[in-house]
Amino acid sequence: MDEMTELATLRYNAASATAGAGMLGLIGLAAVCAVFSYFANGLLMPAFQRYALARPNARSSHSVPTPQGGGVAVLLAVLAGLVLFAWTPVSSGVLTPPFLLTGLGALILAVAGTWDDIVNLPVLPRLAAQFGAAVLGVAAVARGEPIAFSGALTILLPLAVIGLVWFINLSNFMDGIDGITVAEFVPMCGALAVLASMGALSPAAGALAAALTGALTGFAPHNRHVARLFLGDAGSLAIGFVAGCLLLWLLMAGHPVAALILPLYYLADATLTLALRLLRGENVTQAHRTHFYQRATDLGWSVPAIIRRIALVNLGLAALAIVSVLVPGWPRQALMLIFACGLTVMLLRDLSRAPTS
Repeated sequence: MDEMTELATLRYNAASATAGAGMLGLIGLAAVCAVFSYFANGLLMPAFQRYALARPNARSSHSVPTPQGGGVAVLLAVLAGLVLFAWTPVSSGVLTPPFLLTGLGALILAVAGTWDDIVNLPVLPRLAAQFGAAVLGVAAVARGEPIAFSGALTILLPLAVIGLVWFINLSNFMDGIDGITVAEFVPMCGALAVLASMGALSPAAGALAAALTGALTGFAPHNRHVARLFLGDAGSLAIGFVAGCLLLWLLMAGHPVAALILPLYYLADATLTLALRLLRGENVTQAHRTHFYQRATDLGWSVPAIIRRIALVNLGLAALAIVSVLVPGWPRQALMLIFACGLTVMLLRDLSRAPTS
């Protein structure tokens, strides 16, 4: 852990002089991606309505047929923003081999997800696409970030592949009500961009985080309740993959506490739901609607009320993750993790009870 702290401190000190300029560049990148995403989703809406209509079923949270596929426009916005950013003086090598590998992994999942949105992809090809993308993602992370604990590399990388596949699926499972993916990943990726501007991540990783933050922000008006457009599997799988790679970058750079805090609500909701289903003897390979946020709708919570709470908690988690990087030393970081767990438990408890008003 001393190696991890030393690497993180050196990186932070080296970047502190240019953090302000870097942050302005990332804000500009996010704004470009937001505008592109908003208009691209509007232009592609007729195609989504014709070829990728999500019809309600017993597990759905929507009641009318709704087009899906907005994730395609989100990913196009990320790509367009990064290509434009690569031509600026502050691009810091965005279009490098590690990021091209990440892009290839996202493309594989976007294609598999689009296929699944239109004609239902069988389980084995779906898993093959996820594991293939995860291998590419972990290879990209290993190449693109100085690794703070190289002695554990041979054990860490196979575990990272499995963990990334889980995070890809987790992101897909949790994309079940209007606005939830935006409420989760905008604070998370925004915090990752801030951490990059502080030197905790490479500038190129910060650019990717800022681009995804902006692209999802541009998608948000189309997905607010009652949604006119869903991400679809094309979006939720690829977005989960990209965000998972960014979290791995943060972990590899020597900030494991921040990498755990940022996705803590998603990890807690999906993992606890899976554990409870196993304890009840349910078939966990079958689709369901027993996540905490789904049960909250059955208890009488409105979708906007659920999303507001999730967004506020994720903003709190983002702040705690940033503070955990600013205050090195395990006692202080452990305190940030305890606060993060407390916030998450409070949210899960609220979503497990009927609303009081």
